Amino acid sequence: MKVVKFGGSSVASATQYKKVASILAADPERKAVIVSTPGKRHEGDTKTTDLLIRLAESVGERDFDESAFQAVLKRYQDIIDELELDSSLMTEVEGHLHEVISMYRHSKDRLLDGLKASGEDLNAKVMAAYLTSLGRKATYISPKRAGMIVTDEPGNAQILPESYPEIAKLRDIEGVLVIPGFFGYSYEGNIVTFPRGGSDITGSIIAAGLDVTEYENFTDVDSIYCVSPKMVDQPRELKELTYREMRELAYSGFSVFHDEALQPVVHKKIPVCVKNTNRPEAKGTRIVASRELDGHPVIGIASDEGFCSINMTKYLMNRELGFGRRLLEILEDEGVSYEHTPSGIDNMSVILRSHQLYNGQEARVLNRIREELQVEELYVERDLAMIMVVGEGMNQTIGIASKATQALAQAGANIKMINQGSSEVSMMFGVNVADVEKAVRSLYHIYFPAEVGQKA
Repeated sequence: MKVVKFGGSSVASATQYKKVASILAADPERKAVIVSTPGKRHEGDTKTTDLLIRLAESVGERDFDESAFQAVLKRYQDIIDELELDSSLMTEVEGHLHEVISMYRHSKDRLLDGLKASGEDLNAKVMAAYLTSLGRKATYISPKRAGMIVTDEPGNAQILPESYPEIAKLRDIEGVLVIPGFFGYSYEGNIVTFPRGGSDITGSIIAAGLDVTEYENFTDVDSIYCVSPKMVDQPRELKELTYREMRELAYSGFSVFHDEALQPVVHKKIPVCVKNTNRPEAKGTRIVASRELDGHPVIGIASDEGFCSINMTKYLMNRELGFGRRLLEILEDEGVSYEHTPSGIDNMSVILRSHQLYNGQEARVLNRIREELQVEELYVERDLAMIMVVGEGMNQTIGIASKATQALAQAGANIKMINQGSSEVSMMFGVNVADVEKAVRSLYHIYFPAEVGQKA
């Protein structure tokens, strides 16, 4: 038994729906289907999720932007008409949107969650209707019926352990199960969405709950590459990588598969296969618990922007008991999460996502650090990017760090921070945003010299 997830580009139009149906028909093991909201149909198009966000932002006490409402309806109307499905589906689509707006219009966070979740929910209903029209036994399964119970945190839902025994019961339902991604229901009865990559998370949760043999994640690329094709022409394709390697790469900017989506399948060691909806015959990339090393100690290079660093200096900081704890307590009190904390004997830096310092948050955090920790120097460094060099074979290979610093020097990228975890699966370098692309290209050339300009 397999769980199959289709991303936004894979269900963006009636043409893509037909490809999904063919993929499902090709393998009877594909039992549960997770669908995203319709994505972009072409360059310059708008994702349905963005249309739903626009609609949510327009909702007032008594009305909303009718043009935004109609734009959402048209996306589903186009798919339903081209697939020649029953027109009553559009009545259900329109009624569902009105219901969500009515239910949550007095809470912006709840309304945004409810409308964003509608994208997946409505798409799952349309997909189930389409598969049924082809003579397949297909059942729409709402997250509530599936037993997906989540924490009541708008935009940041976490699955609760008691969900898994309920999900396991879905095995007894005949035919294909079509389940919307991205959201669950809290004990309070609210629709609550997962963080970014939420449909990937749903797929992983259902895969773990059903204890399947494989979780297939269909997107619009043949495989995962060792570096972004936007930065390097024809980079090396990855046939296989481990959960740890994927987690590090996804955290650092690989958008093909989000890092939080791996957690549910890791415990049961369920393999994940990333494949292309438009070329399902391509083998794709498998994400597994362990793999044979292929002679490449580095398997991938990823980068992400939008970081800043709070830097502080205090003489004899290393002798001051509780300094680090008190610093992190300040961040916790202010609702700020951190990414890394490189330090020396008299100094410490906290790397965090810049978007967290808004509406006076930065001033409050800095004032508390200055007053409560009595630091001698304190400043914020902005416009930082993090580059991650990843590979299970790194801890067995001498000279990996030396090659990285050599590559960054050749690129003229000033290193702001270096960090390596105890597992030695990854090394992280902080550089200025302006230097990130040339730095990544230089790293690729030094770690994959024989494959520059080629496809592996």
